[in-house]
Amino acid sequence: MTNVLVCVKRVPEQAAQVTLTDDGTVDTSHAGFTLSSHDEAAVTLAVDVATATGGEVTVLSLGSEDAEEQLRSALAVGCSRGVLLEADPDRFGPADVAAAVAAQLRSDEADGRQHELVLVGNDAADTGDFQVGVRLGYALGRPVLTGISSLRVDGDQLVAHGTGPDGNEVFELALPAVVAVREGGVEPRYPSIPGRMKAKRAPVDVHAPEVEPRGTGRVRLKELPEQPTEAQVLGEGAAAVPALADVLERIGVVSR
Repeated sequence: MTNVLVCVKRVPEQAAQVTLTDDGTVDTSHAGFTLSSHDEAAVTLAVDVATATGGEVTVLSLGSEDAEEQLRSALAVGCSRGVLLEADPDRFGPADVAAAVAAQLRSDEADGRQHELVLVGNDAADTGDFQVGVRLGYALGRPVLTGISSLRVDGDQLVAHGTGPDGNEVFELALPAVVAVREGGVEPRYPSIPGRMKAKRAPVDVHAPEVEPRGTGRVRLKELPEQPTEAQVLGEGAAAVPALADVLERIGVVSR
C-alpha cells in the first residue's frame, strides 16, 4: 500500500491575457483559475499509484480559501482527502512553500498518517520557480527526482521515467521519495458527474502554515527613463571644418 501526498497550486488560466501589477505580480482581476498541466499530471499519477497499491491520495494546496476550488477538482478525479494551508500565497517563496509542506507532512505522520510518496508539479505555471520539489526533498531528507513524466511503484521501490540530455532516462529508488512531475507522460483524468458529487462531500482540512514566510527575494527590474539627446549644428560646407576639427580633438580622435 502506497499513500501519496500530491501538492497543487491555484494558477491563472494560460488562455487568459497576462498582465502585471505595479509591484510585479500577476494581475488576476480578469483571469480564471485552474491547475497547471504539470499539476494535473501529478494528480493523475498519484491516483494511479494509490489505486494500483490500495493506498489513498491526499491533495494539498497552499493559498487563499479560493484554492479549495482546485482541491475539489483533484478530489473529483480520485483523491481521498484535501488539505488547505490557508495563507496569502504572494507572501510565500518556494523555500517557504517547501517548509510549510514538510511541516504539514510531519504533522500528518505524528497523527499516524504516512505518505510514502510526495508528488509536485515540475514548476509553478505562474512563477516558474522549479524549486519546491528539490527543496521539499531536502527538507524531508528524501531522495528527489525532477522532470519525471511517468512512474509506478513496485513494492517499496519506485520506477520513474523522464527525459534527459541523452534521451529517455529510467530511475529506480527506494521509497519514501519526492518526485516533481512534468506533463506529457499521462493523459490527465477528468471528473465524472459522480466524481464531482463525491468531491462536494469530501473532507477538506484547513490549517494555517506552521512557518513564517520570508518571501521570494525577487527584485523587479525597472526600465530607466529615456535620456534626452542633443544635437549641435557645427555649420555648413567648408565653414564647418574648423569646428569639426575642434570636436574631434576634444574627444581624442585627432591631435594637433
